[in-house]
Amino acid sequence: MKKFFRVFWISLLVLIFLGTMVFLWMKSRPQVQTYQLLSPQTRTIENSIIATGKVEPSNEVQIKPQISGIIDAIHYDPGDDVKVGDVIATIKVVPEMSSLNSAEGRLRVAGINYDKAMKEHQRNMELFEKGILSEEEFETSQAALDNAQEEVDNAKDALKIITDGVSEKYSHLSNTLIRSTITGKILDIPVEVGNSVIQANTFNDGTTIATVADLGNMLFRGNIDESDVGKVKGGMPVKVKIGALQGVDFNALLTYISPKSEDVDNVVMFEIEADVEIPDSIFVRAGYSANAEIITERRDSVMTIEESCVNFAGDTSYVEIFKGMDKNEQLFERKDIRIGMSDGVYIEVLEGLSPEDKVKGNLQMK
Repeated sequence: MKKFFRVFWISLLVLIFLGTMVFLWMKSRPQVQTYQLLSPQTRTIENSIIATGKVEPSNEVQIKPQISGIIDAIHYDPGDDVKVGDVIATIKVVPEMSSLNSAEGRLRVAGINYDKAMKEHQRNMELFEKGILSEEEFETSQAALDNAQEEVDNAKDALKIITDGVSEKYSHLSNTLIRSTITGKILDIPVEVGNSVIQANTFNDGTTIATVADLGNMLFRGNIDESDVGKVKGGMPVKVKIGALQGVDFNALLTYISPKSEDVDNVVMFEIEADVEIPDSIFVRAGYSANAEIITERRDSVMTIEESCVNFAGDTSYVEIFKGMDKNEQLFERKDIRIGMSDGVYIEVLEGLSPEDKVKGNLQMK
């Protein structure tokens, strides 16, 4: 029995030793590495710059009164469409007491002068008919009466302007009727009925009655970094993506690059503008935040490979071409190529490859 156990333990130790040696031998053998094989593909590649900003109307105006007063009526609401000349609001004029008193006094004086001129003209007419007064003196009397009548009319118009804001002669040009100066949509009406408003003058911008914009002509306004401004120029194509309108890209054309920088959060930025093509079927609100992709370089239908496949030796670029298999091992051969534009993922191949070549790619993970 003792002999049996001794043989058993010796055999067990021998098996463990042999198993360990086989395991170590297997671990020491070099593993066969397999690489991806990639073929050149024809595709379009492009480089672009991303700018952040907003979509705004290209023509947005603030409607201001040409006379001071109180808002008597508002005829439209924000969001309504208006045309040139449509009356947005009406102003009630509050006359200044000193001006009103002066205008009334002027009218009374003009009336007195007119009455006097009328009496003198009637006496001169009787004398002229009797042949006592000369024709020249009669014409002078008639001119004095006409002047007195004109003065009365002017005094009435002046009083009418002070009390109503417009004379009867020019009622169609009334300053109390606040009209839209463009065709578009009302974005905002910051006043209400009863608010006092001030006319625009050399010392004051005046009270804004309404903001009107043409939403059919929109532009992207944003900023790009100083490191990218040298890569862009007017006329470049732009793709605008609006955050509120997912899945819709708008074509645009770069029209303006600011000649002067501005600091945005301690970063030197340059303002740009691009005209955006808005389809009639899509309504874009003013002020939407958006990103603009400015295409700085583009290659259409060119042969490309993944940039990670390209190796560099000094000024020479090359790839490794698959030549076949040696048992389980892939065989590759170096081949110099000439490359062009890269978009960071794919790179253009100008010379050295054919569509049938298979290029060494990344190592396949087991």
